[in-house]
Amino acid sequence: MSFASPLFLWFFLPVVLAAVLVMPRTWRNGVVAVASLLFYVSGAGGTTVLLLVCMTVNYLAGWRLEPDAPGDRRLVLVGSIAVNLGVLLVWKYAGFATSQLHDIAAVVGADLPVLELALPIGISFYTFHHISYVVDVYRGERPALRDPVAFVTYIAMFPQLVAGPIVRFREIADQLPQPRMHRWDDVAAGFPRFALGLCKKVIIADSIAPMVDACFATPADEMTTAVAWLGAIGYTLQLYFDFSGYSDMAIGLGRMLGFRLPENFARPYSSVTVTEFWRRWHMSLSRWFRDYVYIPLGGNRGGVRQTYRNLTIVFVLTGFWHGANWTFLVWGLFHGGLLVLERRFGWDSAPITTRTRIARRILTMLLVVIGWVFFRSADLGTAFTILGHMLVPDFSGLTEAVAAAATNQRIVLLLVALAIVVLPHHPVTGPYLESSRDRIATAARVSLMTAGVGYAAVLVASGTFSPFLYYQF
Repeated sequence: MSFASPLFLWFFLPVVLAAVLVMPRTWRNGVVAVASLLFYVSGAGGTTVLLLVCMTVNYLAGWRLEPDAPGDRRLVLVGSIAVNLGVLLVWKYAGFATSQLHDIAAVVGADLPVLELALPIGISFYTFHHISYVVDVYRGERPALRDPVAFVTYIAMFPQLVAGPIVRFREIADQLPQPRMHRWDDVAAGFPRFALGLCKKVIIADSIAPMVDACFATPADEMTTAVAWLGAIGYTLQLYFDFSGYSDMAIGLGRMLGFRLPENFARPYSSVTVTEFWRRWHMSLSRWFRDYVYIPLGGNRGGVRQTYRNLTIVFVLTGFWHGANWTFLVWGLFHGGLLVLERRFGWDSAPITTRTRIARRILTMLLVVIGWVFFRSADLGTAFTILGHMLVPDFSGLTEAVAAAATNQRIVLLLVALAIVVLPHHPVTGPYLESSRDRIATAARVSLMTAGVGYAAVLVASGTFSPFLYYQF
């Protein structure tokens, strides 16, 4: 079930909100837990069993991980992390690994089978939530949850279950046992944020998606510079408005339910370095890797070489976390290499003047666009074909298929999206929509976003919405 579907917007969400508002405050976690499991079953079907098994293992492990728990706590921690990573490796990467072995074996005439498993939606996200839970409890940062309903609420909370933000346990642990008193205020603050995300997704991202798809589907012998650049820039905008739109919707939904979820985007395309880009793009993922991988590896405490090694490891894992494909590995290495270069030459901390800001912002944006070509392409061959045409102009114009997809409306929306992302790095719109306590300002924000969400709802009703891009991860 997608947030941008009629079933969710007109049936599921109103029923859940009504239940949260009408029932006693102490029932909130129960309502959210049941609704979340129903939400997941509607999309995941039988693979819901895998989520339930993982939740059971980690819930029980939490009891044995508290600082005063008897037995070998470290062994329990290693075991629970091994189970979480094992599930992720088997269901997400076994097919890729066996296909590579199959290709290698074919060279010598052998025929090895390829394992094909259905990828459970959201597995990358709920795996990271489970690891955050057991590690935070082991470190003594928060006590283990004794209430199974509260645990299910944290892991399976439907706003963030299938595509984030990745909520570290310590960020939400104190909210779980404390239902908020001002429930209507939460709805008033969360609705504009949800509406903003829906508008980003349906009005902009989904509208330019057909044009982007046509560009990346262009055969290598028909590729042109115009098609390559249109596809690369279009996908750069589509991905941002799709994923940041989802995050806005998730944060807004969480707020309406009485939870404060972490921010995930802060105008990343306004960055002047790739290092800054990763402080602004998918921030919850960056924080997760920092706290549970980079720092435990030693961070930047062990000297220059160890710092570079740790950065490379983190971005290799970041690439493969997104998907089992060599394109994601190259994308991760590309960004990791850029971060190492920026740190090596001091570009990440160099002073920025008004004169240099624009040039550095353009350069950073160009590097990010190049990276997205690897991220979006089906294989490395396609990526290098597109990049080759981007770097070596041929002036052949658009192909017939791309020209048909590049309607005037889509071009206008692409230009509007481009104008939005080139604005200054402040203010960040999403948090601003929630920030004011002034009732007149709140009413104005709600009215403005109601108009936008009305148009988005018309598009949803006409069937022009598509699944969120990060559902595949």
